[in-house]
Amino acid sequence: MKIFIFLLLFSSAAPAQEIRQLSLPEAVEMARTQSIAARQAATTKETRYWEYRTYQSGFKPQLLLESRLPAFSRSFQEVVQPDGTIQFQPVRNNNSSLGLSLEQQVSRTGATIYATSQLQRFDDFNRRSTLYNGTVFAVGLSQPLFQFNAMKWAGKIEPLKYEESRLAFPESLEEIAATANTLFFQLLLAQVNQNISETNLKNTSDILGIADEKYELGKNSRNEILQLQLEQLKARKALASAKRDVEISALNLKTYIGLQTNAKLELQEPLPATTPFVSAETALREAFANRPDAVAFGRRLLEAEREVARAKAERGVNASLNASLGFSNRSQALGDLYNHPKNQELVTIEFTMPILDWGRSEARLKTSEANRQLAQYAVEQDKQNFQQEIYTQVTLFEMLKDQLALTTNADSIAAEKYQIAQERYVLGNLSITDLSIAFAEKDQARRDFIDVLHDYWAAFYQLRRLTLYDFEKQEKIATASNR
Repeated sequence: MKIFIFLLLFSSAAPAQEIRQLSLPEAVEMARTQSIAARQAATTKETRYWEYRTYQSGFKPQLLLESRLPAFSRSFQEVVQPDGTIQFQPVRNNNSSLGLSLEQQVSRTGATIYATSQLQRFDDFNRRSTLYNGTVFAVGLSQPLFQFNAMKWAGKIEPLKYEESRLAFPESLEEIAATANTLFFQLLLAQVNQNISETNLKNTSDILGIADEKYELGKNSRNEILQLQLEQLKARKALASAKRDVEISALNLKTYIGLQTNAKLELQEPLPATTPFVSAETALREAFANRPDAVAFGRRLLEAEREVARAKAERGVNASLNASLGFSNRSQALGDLYNHPKNQELVTIEFTMPILDWGRSEARLKTSEANRQLAQYAVEQDKQNFQQEIYTQVTLFEMLKDQLALTTNADSIAAEKYQIAQERYVLGNLSITDLSIAFAEKDQARRDFIDVLHDYWAAFYQLRRLTLYDFEKQEKIATASNR
């Protein structure tokens, strides 16, 4: 008796598991802000931003300091004598240099202009002498002639790639929201199945008790008792399966949205307060204005044009012009290096021209032109698919709004029908077969309602992802930052 009282007190003192209420908007917001997937999307966006900054820095002036200090050498070197013989002379010297240059690339022509100043010091330790040589100041130009201008094409394509990455971030968040919605409804359906199983088990047990009393009075058959016992076993089995599904689905949802809690989740059915009207024209306009895919259409065509331009440039003469003008000097003392420097000029033109390449250049050009044509066809097809997907999703969303209203009504009717059937069976004017039918119809109507509710919200979030437009607030879905 004492042990029984102890166990009773212990069980009554044991704390019940904490229950955490969770709505669909809360789950989606958690997934967008604190999930691992959201952090990955933010990191990817940050990486693309710094890649673009790296590209931009290539068009800014670059100040470079170059040095070879120290540059000590001790060895034997061959020296050709006046009579043609060779002797190996000991060499011990230091040949250091220091240079400062300012460079600027010109994207329009692909040229590089620069200004430089260089100093060289040579110490011959064997002869105890020191010499200085240097360019006091010089300006120069390196200009490709008739060559492919990669900088010019990068100036057209790289901003589009960055714009794609900037728009891809909110699209990634909408994909995360859609995944969170799916996991939310997986848990909600599991909880609904558990509630159905618990209710069915209780109702079946109550009806079985009444049926046993009727059987004792000879008012029903043994077959009805066996049918109800079978229904009771099915309800117990369904309840055990539903509890397992609830545990797995809850863990999946918590893990994805980053919810750190041991509390039992109790989900709220996300009945839409209002169902926004979605115009196909508005959806298509916003999709072309906001989606990274729309930017990618133009970028892909430019990349195809770039390859044609590259093939054309490589087919002809490739030349380059290098020119510099400045002042240089040499001396045995550092101070004398900057007294009365001498003019320094350099002009070179280098070129290569294919004489016989067995049609290689022409084949490259034709290949790039064919690829450009394929790219145009592919982009045109993708645009049609892009538009068709928008129209299909808008139609599906409008259809699901009607389906949701119908299944809501069907769920209410099936629940009321089962309640009436249960009361009629207790009164004895309904067969066990009809009761089982009402039983199954009630459960199926409830599950159908949850499925359609899931499809509605899945279509809603898919429409947001496809347009990056919030149809509830009638505004664009903005990025986290402008950069």
